[in-house]
Amino acid sequence: MSHAHTDQVQEDFDAVVVGAGFSGLYMLHRLRDTLGLSARVFEAGDDVGGTWYWNRYPGARCDSESYFYSFSDRLSEDLLEEWTWSERFAAQPEILRYLQHVADRYDLRKDIRFGTRVVGAEYDDATGRWTVRTDDGEQVTATFLITAVGCLSTTNLPDFPGRDSFRGEWYHTGAWPHEGVDFTGKRVAVIGTGATAVQAVPEIAQDAAHVYVLQRTANYDIAGGNRPMDAEDGRKIKAEYRDIWKATRETAFGFPYDVAPRTALSVSDEERQRIFHEAWERGGFRLGTTFNDLLLDEEANETAAEFLRARIRERVTDPEIAELLSPRDHPFFTKRPPLENGYYETFNRENVTLVNVRAAPIREITPTGVRTAEAEYEVDVIVYATGFDAMTGTLFKLGIRGREGLGLEERWADGPHTYLGLATHGFPNLFMITGPQSPSVLSNMPVSIEQHVDWITDCLRRLGEQGYDTIEALPEAEDDWVAHHDEVTATTLLPRANSWWVGANIPGKPRRLYPYAGGVGVYRLLCDEVAARDYDGFARGKSGAATNGRFSGVARARYRELAEEATAS
Repeated sequence: MSHAHTDQVQEDFDAVVVGAGFSGLYMLHRLRDTLGLSARVFEAGDDVGGTWYWNRYPGARCDSESYFYSFSDRLSEDLLEEWTWSERFAAQPEILRYLQHVADRYDLRKDIRFGTRVVGAEYDDATGRWTVRTDDGEQVTATFLITAVGCLSTTNLPDFPGRDSFRGEWYHTGAWPHEGVDFTGKRVAVIGTGATAVQAVPEIAQDAAHVYVLQRTANYDIAGGNRPMDAEDGRKIKAEYRDIWKATRETAFGFPYDVAPRTALSVSDEERQRIFHEAWERGGFRLGTTFNDLLLDEEANETAAEFLRARIRERVTDPEIAELLSPRDHPFFTKRPPLENGYYETFNRENVTLVNVRAAPIREITPTGVRTAEAEYEVDVIVYATGFDAMTGTLFKLGIRGREGLGLEERWADGPHTYLGLATHGFPNLFMITGPQSPSVLSNMPVSIEQHVDWITDCLRRLGEQGYDTIEALPEAEDDWVAHHDEVTATTLLPRANSWWVGANIPGKPRRLYPYAGGVGVYRLLCDEVAARDYDGFARGKSGAATNGRFSGVARARYRELAEEATAS
């Protein structure tokens, strides 16, 4: 790994940002060019891109449509005009080029230290500043520490017995070699069947001699419907961008289309099937927005689940394989539903074998392959499509310590405790972009990223105008937000699945729903109202001095009011 900066001179900044993906780039722009603050960004990779720098596995692409998986008019209307996407769902290389273009267009690289990992960040009560240390020995201080590390950036590599004994090649999809991997004529085991495997398996199968797909849990994969974007698509989208972005900010999932105001059982079986088919043909996550109770009512959910199982049976020729690929143990959308483009048809190929490791678990990795309870599969390559320690994994790796040396991992030993998913008590001047208990991964990420960055920017501006330089979440505000978050979660089916959304993929991780399920539009209103009430729930002051604040305790009542308004409309 190369380091762009190795001298150990102490430097002081208004803000330090960790990460240079969508979040870090936009945060740097707003700090520097909107507020006029000094900022340093530390990025572990050798270039910008975040998720799209590291995840280069075959078939990697976004699953929100390209034209709204991007920066909005909040950054620049000129950028919207000058950039045209080539596919409906852009592939990794194109998204990376886009983020590189943004970095160059706004001259952001000069304030980023690439190839540099943050290994410690300690808050000094006396000075009111953060000291941030990196793996190359650099040490800087800052008034504000802002994490832009992404929700899916610490890879999860299961500790299978014998894992290190394998004599072939092995890769994790989240840390793919930049030079690519040649699978031609090789026997490959792919462990995992989540979103990355759904994208990678069809690509790998085209070249490999044989692919063994080791599946523990079947997923409800939705038709992606990817296609090239033509000139007319570009003209139409650019003409409607203002309305598109307005819609993304107000809807439940940050898409420019909202959940339909009807319940699944309020229409006939024939009408429901027609609605599902129309959404399926259009592709993308529209299927999940067809009815407003799919995540709330088990009977309603089962109508969508069976619709998807029927699509699997239509596309997979072997009925036994089709059944193995059909989920039965969790409701639809309670695990992250992948978008697929030819995944199911891949199992009709003679060189692809589905291995049921629910029935016969993986016992060990051997020098020559993978051994389950029933058989050993000799392979040349193992691909771990085993996901991430989501939401909190990377935050804990930063070595963040707040007041009196309290570690963030220690503070959150029983699960996250945040206010708005943005801040946490005991850690003054720490902001988390798309942190746990914010919509984050239950939304179109750039929309949630922009909302957080804009909120933080406005907060820092107000602090400066009022002569403050310290802000901290009050414990009672944090307790109320966590209770509200849990209350909203309990109204949904989301806790019913052993998903990474609830931390079930990481041994010992507290089982809690990590993202906020109240919806992007509602969440934005709640955050805006906190700011409008003069940062209700935060204490503010000057460094080294006592802080003061108040909390009106309106979050839960306000959510109910907003939910009733939405139901009535």
